[in-house]
Amino acid sequence: MIELFLKGGFLMYPILLGSIVGVAILIDKFIQYRRILGELDNPFDNILKNKTKPAILIPIFEGLKNNCDEAEISIIGTKQIRQIEKGLSWLALIASIEPLLGLTGTVTGMIKAFMVIEKSTSVNPSMLAGGIWEALITTAAGLLVAIPIHIAHHYLENRADEIAFLLKEITSELIMRGRNGI
Repeated sequence: MIELFLKGGFLMYPILLGSIVGVAILIDKFIQYRRILGELDNPFDNILKNKTKPAILIPIFEGLKNNCDEAEISIIGTKQIRQIEKGLSWLALIASIEPLLGLTGTVTGMIKAFMVIEKSTSVNPSMLAGGIWEALITTAAGLLVAIPIHIAHHYLENRADEIAFLLKEITSELIMRGRNGI
């Protein structure tokens, strides 16, 4: 595996960095979204039984407690949604850049192969192998990183949309139940 990585050339390092950052963001978001969705499952029952509030709703409760109007509560909710979506744009960027890095590796590898051809009077396949290896490895690596990150990004966007909808729904219910209801 390390041999393949090294044969891929210098562009394998940013591809590796993108994969590490992408996986870290994915893990963080999967954990965060799972916790939030668990907290928002039957939030009114949970609040009444446990006298606890889901962490994501605390700023909204504070706004209601401070007699904020609906527009102010809406802004608070929007801030919470933006916090939930934080990091997703980085995943989209990584999923977009990784294949481009792989393609750049393909181009640099082919340039190396053609430079060998130019300098040699007779060409045998082993002389071209290094450049072709680099071309193929970086392309494959870029795609192998980008595809799962792209799929996970799409999944997480859907979960973020689900959380945003639940947050709006719960906030509306809280406003309708009254500022002193829960």
